[in-house]
Amino acid sequence: MTGRRIRLGIAGLGRAFQLMLPTFVADPRVELVAGADPREEARARFTADFGGAAYASVEKLCADRNVEALYIATPHQFHAANVIAAAEHGKHVLVEKPMALTLDECRAMIEATERAGVQLVIGHSHSFDPPIQRAREIIASGAVGRLRMINALNFTDFLYRPRRREELSTQEGGGVLYNQAPHHVEMIRLLGGGKVKSVRALTGAWDSKRPTEGAYSALLSFEDGVFAAITYSGYAHFDSDELENWIAESGYAKDPKNHGAARRLLAHADSATKEIKLKMALNYGGSDAYETSKGTRLHQHFGTLIACCDKADIRPTAEGVMLYADDARRLEPVPVSDVPRRGVIDEFYDAVVHGKAPLHSGAWSLATMEVCLAMLESARIGGDVLLRHQIGIAE
Repeated sequence: MTGRRIRLGIAGLGRAFQLMLPTFVADPRVELVAGADPREEARARFTADFGGAAYASVEKLCADRNVEALYIATPHQFHAANVIAAAEHGKHVLVEKPMALTLDECRAMIEATERAGVQLVIGHSHSFDPPIQRAREIIASGAVGRLRMINALNFTDFLYRPRRREELSTQEGGGVLYNQAPHHVEMIRLLGGGKVKSVRALTGAWDSKRPTEGAYSALLSFEDGVFAAITYSGYAHFDSDELENWIAESGYAKDPKNHGAARRLLAHADSATKEIKLKMALNYGGSDAYETSKGTRLHQHFGTLIACCDKADIRPTAEGVMLYADDARRLEPVPVSDVPRRGVIDEFYDAVVHGKAPLHSGAWSLATMEVCLAMLESARIGGDVLLRHQIGIAE
């Protein structure tokens, strides 16, 4: 039994909400009672689907007394203001990654929620994925010896999906360092224990028509000597789902014959106005909105990750965790929940209803953003960046 349901308001009825929607609908611990979005078609769809109130502004949503907690999926540059407004109205908050655009904004969000006595959880990142969580348990158990090194890579079509203007501006939270690096960094920090000591990174911005970072490589050094190398490209050429048996990030099978689909779609948008129309059509309430639930669902993933330990290498997969020991390799299956992204709701529900301190807290996510921002800074100065705000898993 769930005990009771969280009365959830949705701030931002866009693509992020559409991706979380199967979770909210399937999990009996959540009741969608209100939403907010400037698009009339999204508000109309929300009211038709859920019967709840729909507002044109987040401020009005925050004032709704029937709303107990907010899921904030507005554009990145509004996260801090939206979280602070929610806290001032006594609402618990689940906010999409990235937490915010600056560490000062992150601190303001933490202070506002602490002052109001409400919970703050940041997600979804792929560190919630059950195979990543199981890999962490295996490493922490000591059964495979000490963790030594992590390598992770992901190649996608991220940069060539329809975008708003600010999504192609690094200063406004666009590009892969704000959008995709939090996934990589959170997985690495979770497996490595949290405390990154220094960052050395290079970034790539190679398309003048989409003038933001579309790629990065970074070396993360931990305080205990563990090191991790992460690489990401969103330039829509090689697709690393090929290395994952053509299971997409969503956990569903992908057809390799659709290679180049993102670039082909974007070719029809020969102006910023047309590109925005394409994006709006794909969002919740849009004419071309689609769900990812096709066929059998496995675990979500974020590319290929290998953690090297003294006695074995560990690779989370869409089916579980592969273990490569001295003389054998085996798959440790991890059950797939009937609720996608259930771990997000588990953590948020325990925080709101039971007062349990979340792992993906404000302080944890500030530390993640410190790494992401350090990657940008390292690429700018061409050197190492030392970190000052890292915390461990139990802190």
